[in-house]
Amino acid sequence: MKIHIIREPATEQQISEMLEELRTYIKLAVDVERGILAGGGEYHSDCEGILLKNGSRQDNVWGADWHPDTHVVKFEAMINIRPRLGNRSMELFSRPLRERIEAIVRRLLEVKR
Repeated sequence: MKIHIIREPATEQQISEMLEELRTYIKLAVDVERGILAGGGEYHSDCEGILLKNGSRQDNVWGADWHPDTHVVKFEAMINIRPRLGNRSMELFSRPLRERIEAIVRRLLEVKR
């Protein structure tokens, strides 16, 4: 399992390595305050753990999936179940939060081929 913390636009090699685990999409944890993400684990929590060890605060880290072939971001992850923050489902429903996450994912992972 190869998890990368991405702070600058990802290289094609990083994308390829993050795809090794699941082949067609990449599980992500996105820190909306720091504007970074971790991707490539089997579970969103694998990526979340890497970010937490690197200084992220859990309240700022949310799960998403990146589908590089279709350029689709999905917002469903176990780590998104946060009743005290107003999200009671695996799916993230906050439109402003989804927009922030999508902007970070696209800036860092939308590799021009």
